[in-house]
Amino acid sequence: MSPAPTVQVVLASRNPKKLIEMRRIFTPVVPGIEVLGLDDVTAFDEPAETELTFAGNALIKARAALAATGLPSLADDSGICVDALNAMPGVLSARWSGHARDDAANNALLLAQIADFGDDKRGAQFRCAIALCAPGVEVVEGGVMAGRVLRAPRGDGGFGYDPLFCADGYDVSTAELSPAEKDAISHRGKALRAIAPHVGTVLAPNA
Repeated sequence: MSPAPTVQVVLASRNPKKLIEMRRIFTPVVPGIEVLGLDDVTAFDEPAETELTFAGNALIKARAALAATGLPSLADDSGICVDALNAMPGVLSARWSGHARDDAANNALLLAQIADFGDDKRGAQFRCAIALCAPGVEVVEGGVMAGRVLRAPRGDGGFGYDPLFCADGYDVSTAELSPAEKDAISHRGKALRAIAPHVGTVLAPNA
């Protein structure tokens, strides 16, 4: 049997860990898929994330990638929503400390802001929205992982706020989970599995 033909989709991200995560989840669902990152395509002006919702920001990025590359494009926006902070950092999670994508600074600021809260007041959720844009197609799917913020970072896996987050039903941080364990429960894993069939439908005519 000949191998399935390769079909390409763009993930509007330069985060290598997100690319690895998406490839890991999509490959069994969409045979022959090749997930490209922004470093794999011709450079274009990336839009500012100006929306107040995860879905809105994901759509901004996916539309821009489609317009620039002509390829079906995916983009995600995600973050941690802490109950005691009125669901913040939310869409500001990646730049909460004022330094874009500085995980250590973001984690340190979050810990300082809720340092005086007891364990019963440290509830939080990771939320993710993933948008797919292709000619004539716009789809957004979401995922949520509920849990709590720990008092200190634990583990060296994952990225972002993973070392501070413990999912409901677990006693380890998401940074201490194996990739397979994290994929099974994470907000992004849920969103990716929800949107994967839509990606398969869009790419099927080209396969």
